[in-house]
Amino acid sequence: MAADQAVAPLRPGSRRALERDVRRRRRGGVGTLLLATLIALLFVLPLWWTVASALRPQSETFRTLSPVSLWTLVPRQLTLHNFAELTEGDFLRAMGNSTVVTVATLVIGLAICSTAAFALAVLEFRGRAAVFAVMVVSFLIPFDAIAIPLTTIFRDAHLQNSYLGLVLPGVGNGFAVFLLRGFFLGIPKELSEAARIDGLGWWGVFWRIYLPLSRPAMVGAGLILFVFQWQAYLWPLLIAPDASKRVAPVAIAQFAGEHGVDFGAIFAGAVVTAALPLLVLLFFQRYFTQSLAATGVKG
Repeated sequence: MAADQAVAPLRPGSRRALERDVRRRRRGGVGTLLLATLIALLFVLPLWWTVASALRPQSETFRTLSPVSLWTLVPRQLTLHNFAELTEGDFLRAMGNSTVVTVATLVIGLAICSTAAFALAVLEFRGRAAVFAVMVVSFLIPFDAIAIPLTTIFRDAHLQNSYLGLVLPGVGNGFAVFLLRGFFLGIPKELSEAARIDGLGWWGVFWRIYLPLSRPAMVGAGLILFVFQWQAYLWPLLIAPDASKRVAPVAIAQFAGEHGVDFGAIFAGAVVTAALPLLVLLFFQRYFTQSLAATGVKG
C-alpha cells in the first residue's frame, strides 16, 4: 500500500504547481547570473581600460574617453614603449625592493601572527579575552591615522631608509591573527591534550599538530600580509624617501613630476605591479576561500 502511494502519479494541479515552481526558480537563476555578470563587468572594465591604456601611445590615453566608444577599451595602435620606459629608470630596483620587503614581511609576519593566534586560541591565561579584544580594535584603526606619529618613533630609532623600517609595521597584522585564531579554535582540543599527556610541550603541539592542520588558514593569512605590504604607499613614502629604498607604488608616483605626468608609464607600472598579486591570488584562491569559510563556521 505504501509502495503504491509512493509511485502514484501527481495530480494535475500538483504537476502544474511544480512546473511553475521550476520555471520561477529557473528565471531567478538566470536573473542572478545576469546580475553577477553585470557586477563582474563593472569591476573588470577599469582594469581592462588600464591595460589598454598601457598598450596605447600616451597621446591617445584620454583622447578616446570623449565620446566613449569601442576604441576606449581597445587600442587603435599597440605599443610596448610604456613598458620599455619602465626599464630606463629606477622602477626595476623599486620592484626588487618591494619583493624583498614583501617576502620578509610574509615570513616574519606568519611566524608572529600564527604563534599569537595559537596563544589566543589554545593557551589558558588571565586576560586572554581582553588581549583579543584589544587586537581586534587595533586592526579596525586605519593605519593612515597612526602613520605620522609612528614615523617619528621610527626616525628616533634610526630606522629611516631601511628595510627593517619598511617591514616592521606589517608583521603584526591583526586581521591575520583573527583569521588564524578562528581556524585554531576549530581544531579539537583532544589532540593537544593527548599530545600533552604524551609529554609534548606547547611548542611541539603548535609545530607538529596545529601547523600541519592549518595550511588553508596559513595561506589565507599569508595572502593578507602579502597584499597589505605589496600595495603599501603612504608608509614607504614617509619612512623610506631615499631612491635606494623606494618601493614600486612610490616609484609609480614619481612618474608624475612638476614638468608633466607620464600617464603611459603610470599605467604600465600599475599593470606590472598588479600582475604579481593577481597571479598569486588566483593561484591560492581555493585555500583563501577555505580559510575564510572555516573561520566563519568554527570561529
